[in-house]
Amino acid sequence: MAIRIIVNEPDEVLHQMAKEVKKITPNVQKLLTDMADTMYDAEGVGLAAPQVGILKRLIVVDVGDDNGLIELINPEIVSSEGEQFGPEGCLSIPGYRGDVRRALTVTVKGLDRNGNEVTYTGSDLLARAFQHEIDHLNGVLYTDVAERVYQITSEGEEKE
Repeated sequence: MAIRIIVNEPDEVLHQMAKEVKKITPNVQKLLTDMADTMYDAEGVGLAAPQVGILKRLIVVDVGDDNGLIELINPEIVSSEGEQFGPEGCLSIPGYRGDVRRALTVTVKGLDRNGNEVTYTGSDLLARAFQHEIDHLNGVLYTDVAERVYQITSEGEEKE
């Protein structure tokens, strides 16, 4: 178990385009494991490789549903429908939330850690997590697309 340091805004790596993974190596697989360990340790529901300072197209997501841990290499959204609007946070922007409009349901495809093509369709929180993490791979933070950003106090209350 290796916990990586989560990069915080305004680090420039968070605003850059991640590179496609051309070959799945043991180092890529270890990075996926480390990312999952880091996400769980930080009590998040998703993490993208740029958030640990690595510009590779890798994400991990676990929203606590029947899917469990989802690891995706070179993920892309292939379809989306509907709309949801609600609060979003980010491990790289601690202490803040934003109100973000996202698709209600998305289908994503990518590769698993063994190079097999996988497809997931998710709604609600899973759809939000997929969109949020894939945005990270494109150098986009939720604060770039939020309609409102606000600080969260230590008691969990909003503060303008």
